[in-house]
Amino acid sequence: MKEKVLQNKKNGIAMLLLLLVQYAGAGVLTAVGAVLLDRQGGVPAGALLTVGIVWLALGWIPFCGLKVLKPQEALVLTLFGKYVGTLKEEGFYYVNPFCSAVNPAAKTRLNQSGDVDGGTAKAAAAAASQMGEAAGRRISMKIMTLNNNRQKINDCLGNPVEIGIAVMWRVVDTAKAVFDVDNYKEYLSLQCDSALRNIVRIYPYDVAPGVDTTGDGVADEGSLRGSSEVVAERIRREIQNKVSDAGLEILEARITYLAYAPEIAAVMLQRQQASAIIDARKMIVDGAVGMVEMALERLAEKNTVELDDERKAAMVSNLLVVLCGNHDAQPVVNSGSLY
Repeated sequence: MKEKVLQNKKNGIAMLLLLLVQYAGAGVLTAVGAVLLDRQGGVPAGALLTVGIVWLALGWIPFCGLKVLKPQEALVLTLFGKYVGTLKEEGFYYVNPFCSAVNPAAKTRLNQSGDVDGGTAKAAAAAASQMGEAAGRRISMKIMTLNNNRQKINDCLGNPVEIGIAVMWRVVDTAKAVFDVDNYKEYLSLQCDSALRNIVRIYPYDVAPGVDTTGDGVADEGSLRGSSEVVAERIRREIQNKVSDAGLEILEARITYLAYAPEIAAVMLQRQQASAIIDARKMIVDGAVGMVEMALERLAEKNTVELDDERKAAMVSNLLVVLCGNHDAQPVVNSGSLY
């Protein structure tokens, strides 16, 4: 379905005044016809009265053609089931009174900006009463933010993680959004869930050896935690590819929540702590070895004291114990000879 934007003149005010004048004229015509029929009788008086009554009874129908649009709103119009066109610019319009506005997603409530019902039927009824039927059939062209529920997904290593995303989107083709899919809001939500699962399964939570996340056959350091912007951009492209047929544009996707699933969170925390302890120990040992080497070189350069291999080994052992220990050393001072 191809969108057809109507370039109607914004003549709603002129038509409203004209219809009010005609309605007032019908009232006057009815009153005059009643008076003449009562005084003189005859066919002309009866005809005037009949025309006035019929217009008063049916004169409200042309008022249905008055349409008001706010900025960033659109109205998809159909006439007896046929797509007529879309009104997009703000203003006061007059269209065929038999045209009806179509928006199959008018009553759909998602966790998104400007469209949240709190999960209760009462809130949905209140929102519908505030908008009115006509207002509810308008399609918002504003940028919306969709916050889908957190999902539990296995990463590429099989570890369950919980992840949530926020998607900024808007409608760009009203005809596709209304006619090409059953409900474009629900369609978007389902495609977001599907795209999120497809992308998350490619990445590990943390950097892991031998994992190819780009698909080029070369292992890289991509991960959900360390490459969040890259992951979010891939999710955005994946969603855009799926919702283009629905006339939607995905502007941005952001990861709003990322954590291990509760059943393995404690184990993974211990693993991270163990890895951090090992890295810290490696750094301490490297630094201690460097300090011992420097001490031996300085003593040898200045000939401060001559040590044989056994004494050097004892000195190295003592220095490593002092430098690598978790607690402050308690030295034993030898006040006698060197040996």
